Amino acid sequence: MKKLKYLIIFLIINFGALGLGVLLMQNGPETDWYLQLNKAPWTPPGWVFGAAWSTIMFCYSFYMMYLFIAQPNTKVKILFTVQFILNVSWNLVFFNQHLIALGLLFILALTAIVTIFLYDYRKILGLKSLLIVPYFLWLCIATSLNLYVLLYN
Repeated sequence: MKKLKYLIIFLIINFGALGLGVLLMQNGPETDWYLQLNKAPWTPPGWVFGAAWSTIMFCYSFYMMYLFIAQPNTKVKILFTVQFILNVSWNLVFFNQHLIALGLLFILALTAIVTIFLYDYRKILGLKSLLIVPYFLWLCIATSLNLYVLLYN
């Protein structure tokens, strides 16, 4: 029952972050500003972002459930909170404010936090650590896309 409780909490928080991010970007991917940017040749079609983020947040919610049960310490809580803030804020910074360089710093920090989760807790969670790998891989792709936009615009 404890697992289900934590899973529901993390699903609400993580999917809430996605919803808040969408609100903060204000149709950013459909604006003239974004459409006219030089984007990386490996930029996926728009629908991939929604599918990817939904899958990532689903897996990440399970990951956080397992981690929070195994290690409900202050470090985990702080990392999760900073991850949430950076994830949501990137949308505002990049799409809404058009601050590409600051967006890159945010996404690099976010990638660092997810890397800390992946590395520091791999021994505690074992194979369950694979649940955060989609998040890490997507952030690597997203970072490369952000960097490309910074360098070629």
